[in-house]
Amino acid sequence: MDMLVWRVPAPLALLCAGVLLASCGGKSSSVTQATAPQIMMQPASQSVALGQTATFSVMAAGSAPLAYQWQRSGTAIAGATASSYTTPATTIGDSGATFSVVVSNAKGSATSGAATLTVTAAPVAPQITTQPANAGVTAGQTATFSVVASGTGPLSYQWSKNGSAITGAGDSSYTTPAATSADNGASFTVVVRNSVSSVMSHAAILTVNAAAAGTDVLTYKYDAMRTGENLTETLLNPSNVNSASFGLLRNLSVDGLVDAQPLYLSRLTVSGVAHNVVFVATEHDSVYAFDADTGATLWHVSLLGSGETSSDDRGCNQVTPEIGVTSTPVIDRSAGAHGTIFLVAMSKDASSNYHHRLHALDVTTGAELAGGPKEIAASYGSTSFEPAQYKERAALLLSNGAIYLSFASHCDAPPYGGWVIGASESTLAITTQLNLAPDASGSGYANQGPSIWMSGGGPAVDAAGNIYVLTGNGKFDSLNALAFPSFGDYGNSFVKMSLVGGALTVGDYFAMDNEVSESANDVDLGSGGIMLLPDQSAAGGTVKHLALGAGKDGNLYVVDRDNMGKFSSSTNSIWQELDGVLANGVWSTPAYYNSNVYYGAQGGALLMFPITNALLAQAPSSQTSTQFTYPGAFPVVSANGASGGIVWAYENTTPAVLHAYSASNLASELYNSNQAANGRDQFGAGNKFIAPVVADGKVFAATTNSVAVFGLLH
Repeated sequence: MDMLVWRVPAPLALLCAGVLLASCGGKSSSVTQATAPQIMMQPASQSVALGQTATFSVMAAGSAPLAYQWQRSGTAIAGATASSYTTPATTIGDSGATFSVVVSNAKGSATSGAATLTVTAAPVAPQITTQPANAGVTAGQTATFSVVASGTGPLSYQWSKNGSAITGAGDSSYTTPAATSADNGASFTVVVRNSVSSVMSHAAILTVNAAAAGTDVLTYKYDAMRTGENLTETLLNPSNVNSASFGLLRNLSVDGLVDAQPLYLSRLTVSGVAHNVVFVATEHDSVYAFDADTGATLWHVSLLGSGETSSDDRGCNQVTPEIGVTSTPVIDRSAGAHGTIFLVAMSKDASSNYHHRLHALDVTTGAELAGGPKEIAASYGSTSFEPAQYKERAALLLSNGAIYLSFASHCDAPPYGGWVIGASESTLAITTQLNLAPDASGSGYANQGPSIWMSGGGPAVDAAGNIYVLTGNGKFDSLNALAFPSFGDYGNSFVKMSLVGGALTVGDYFAMDNEVSESANDVDLGSGGIMLLPDQSAAGGTVKHLALGAGKDGNLYVVDRDNMGKFSSSTNSIWQELDGVLANGVWSTPAYYNSNVYYGAQGGALLMFPITNALLAQAPSSQTSTQFTYPGAFPVVSANGASGGIVWAYENTTPAVLHAYSASNLASELYNSNQAANGRDQFGAGNKFIAPVVADGKVFAATTNSVAVFGLLH
């Protein structure tokens, strides 16, 4: 027996090792029989720290001599021919390797079981690789501080202001509340911890500048999160917004339907004179710049090419009788010599060809910039963008030097897809394109599309540059191994996109468990607009990054932007779902202010949902007495920081009605444009999908052929 054979006590020796006795009387001689190897003790799995060695051993029985050959993951190890084997110093690449041994002699061989080697890296203390940077904001704005750290995870974070820990500030970035002058000079630090130790960042200093003389409204609902809150309104407040002191100042007549939300620039120098300017785009493919204080036309341009007209309505009554500029433009005040407004216009030429063109206009003159206009053309996979099949309903988005466009169909008329197209802000050249329905075909609500319309709401973007939309009814594929639609068709979904290697790519999504049946019955999720909430602290202090949306089914969905939930036919794995709270369905966009969400379903009241521990209340805390006819209310909020909040809403009736409510209690109506005697404040026929715009003491409300300007009367 080899040296590794179990040693047997002497009294039993004659019964072991293959020794047989002819008789127990001692008259016959013993006969030794050769035996094949047998594994008596298997090699054991080992766990060692990075850089250490590991030793594996075996015990075997059988006739000597026994030979050994160790193997790593099934391959013989040169020179490893003893009953034990010691590895070289381990690396991370060794983790998971398996080790076994073949024991052999003249009678045969036996192979041991496999032992697994686990190599654990020594934990590394946290290190800050990118320090928080100083920030400067205007009073009423928020500031975001970020840190980048390395080290063995999990890493935890705790932000402090002036040395005091900030409750709920436990993420790698921290966004302040709306800043005030008292915050000027405040220092912000963060401590990063893991199981080894902790490290504190350098202090980042917040500079708060006095609020400028005016407010700019550069995009749909004030910001790219689409919150609908303007926190820099110092003139209008609940004490002076009433029919005695507030009302219609003038009506700015234009040449077509105003479906795009007006935009506004304060103290813009035009021909050497500073003006507060409101910009209006029409379905007749015109753009106007008006002095908001006098009503004077500063400039007016047509976006039509030679011999062209605005598009006909393509046999669809959604935008009629003509289609020109439907989506809300976007302004970059720093682009060009004076600032640039970007718009998409649809037109039809003399040969009945349809066009969508991206325009960049100087905000002081209306002159084309950046080599514009540029024809919009795109392809994705086997699909190509066909201009005649689309209108751009959703608002434009400006993010990181790119203009993002998204397109809707004409009354679900096939064929159509879900196009999101990015263009360079400086050249207008198409830089990326994505079709969220590349495999759509056939007929029916669940086979074509989805398109993107969101009742005029816009794609939203977070601080990391991720873009979010809600899609309408349309095709939704079976899932691949990663739980994404196999062919990239995202009907009735929240969709999160980002640039990966310069290409717009879906990174996450959520689709309801009854998505297929809702799509088949034209029950769009994307009939409402998406909104990203400012960071919310859940119970226990976890910071949640949330997005919310609602559509025709009347449910309010709140998704975690870091883990959106994807699709399951049995359940909706999302942060929160409030079923049926928006009865009659949503064809509108929400607003946010002071930890409250405001929603207006069609045919119902405007509702207010408080947020506590990152969760919306199960039922509204207040609501308006007015029931808003189709498409419902598109609320916006004006406030001076955290005080003086007013919720504004537009009622689509004839005449249209502008309403103002207390932001803390929607049952308290401050004003409506029908209150004054003799129809003093009535301003024209109503239009659908209208969000009021509030800036510098003025409120702008669009109609079928004008923009009404409201303000203080004295």
